Amino acid sequence: LNVTPDSFSDGGCHNSSVEAAVAAAVEMVREGADIIDIGGQSTRPRAPRLTAEEESARVLPVIKALAAELKGTGAVISVDTFYAEVARQAVQAGAHIVNDVSGGTLDPDM
Repeated sequence: LNVTPDSFSDGGCHNSSVEAAVAAAVEMVREGADIIDIGGQSTRPRAPRLTAEEESARVLPVIKALAAELKGTGAVISVDTFYAEVARQAVQAGAHIVNDVSGGTLDPDM
């Protein structure tokens, strides 16, 4: 679930509001998704890199709301980040998995 305005896979259609992102995730679970991977940073070639604070502002409200919405469903929430601080905050907000596309190489604290 990309909550970026410049997503290459969905054109940024889930970043208009927390409610839109949560509705999209709930629909994914209804259609059979077991894991919802929430990313706030584009990894497309030449995409500008966000700061950890910018990424947190995008993903944390969605993770908090989605954790409440999906409670008891068995669905798993993943955060797609290479920042250790975003990962920590996301787990505190309700994420179960950290998906680091860098394999821990971009943030030494990861």
